[in-house]
Amino acid sequence: MAQWQQQSGDRLVPDRVRGWYSAGWILFGLLPPAVAVSDATPARRYWVLGLLALIALCHLAVLTRPDNPLLRPRAYLAVLGVVLGGTSYLLDGGAAFYVVSLPQFWLFARAPRNAVTLSGAAAALTVLGSTLAQGWSPQFLTGNVVFTVVAYGAGTALGLWVHRFVGRSNERQEQLTAELAVAQEELMAAYQQQGAAEERERIAREIHDTLAQGFASIVVLAEAARAATVTDPARCVEQLTSIEQTARENLAEARVLVGSAPQSGVAPGSLAATLRRILDRFVQDTGLTVTAELRDTQLDQRTRVALLRCAQESLANVRKHSGASAVGVVLTELEGVVELEITDDGCGFVVEESHGFGLDGMRRRLAELDGELAVTSSLGDGTRILAGLPTHSQDRP
Repeated sequence: MAQWQQQSGDRLVPDRVRGWYSAGWILFGLLPPAVAVSDATPARRYWVLGLLALIALCHLAVLTRPDNPLLRPRAYLAVLGVVLGGTSYLLDGGAAFYVVSLPQFWLFARAPRNAVTLSGAAAALTVLGSTLAQGWSPQFLTGNVVFTVVAYGAGTALGLWVHRFVGRSNERQEQLTAELAVAQEELMAAYQQQGAAEERERIAREIHDTLAQGFASIVVLAEAARAATVTDPARCVEQLTSIEQTARENLAEARVLVGSAPQSGVAPGSLAATLRRILDRFVQDTGLTVTAELRDTQLDQRTRVALLRCAQESLANVRKHSGASAVGVVLTELEGVVELEITDDGCGFVVEESHGFGLDGMRRRLAELDGELAVTSSLGDGTRILAGLPTHSQDRP
């Protein structure tokens, strides 16, 4: 059935419509003539029942085997017209059977022209059969003939209107389907562009928080080591060791970014212990005074990484921009929120005028885990960075 619907192309009739109509046609089209010849002569009864059985089998076949060339809808409708004419002759009139069968010409015909032609031919055969059986008379003219002709005219008008209505509906549906397909493609492209932009931003943030900071430390340490080559060889050795360690860490982070190492590049463990190691390196490299109050708390990996990156970015800013002599770091957890506070006594800055990538990257990283970043600073009064994250973020994928 689906194949015939695709071939016809003019009008798509749902299978359930044909199913309901077929049931009604059997009940109100085939059964009444079969009952009407129950008391007729054997020859007439056999002929009527034979014609009804023939058209019933053809109807079933055209529904179930539309790919058979002998059972194409047009051939079936031609057989239906002959059966209508034959039963009209045998029953002395067949207008009622024609009216019940009339929708089939619109359900199965490939085009309106075929429906009009074939239903007209069936109407002519019905009138001819009735005329041959009853003879021509004015009384007969007002009966089966008029009823058949009126039914043909009304059916043609209704069929053309329905075909036009369905055609417009199908055109509108095709237009909406095309518009929907275009909208889906545009939405898919927008999602892809958004995903690509977000991925570029994530990679840029990771590079800034890891590789860029590492290379900046290497530059500073290399300059200091060069200056201490003659005056303080021991200090020079320490700085060269720090350069080597920083380069190894950068190499590990680079492998993470290209996907050849575990995600985040931060080994599982205590955030407090990791911060202590970072602060020890910071003191060794800068010589600044650092006070730390680090509460050992259990956090998921994403929360640990976010807070650790904030600490690294803040310490890098202290080294590069603040001119501070002392730094304070406090890690606490209270009522389901873990907070990391980093303060310095440096030159400070105007927060509203700061548009650096580092602070913006920290805010975005924390926001992804429902966290917040507060920056307090003013010229000459140092800087305070406060990063807060809910500890329940570990329960979310």
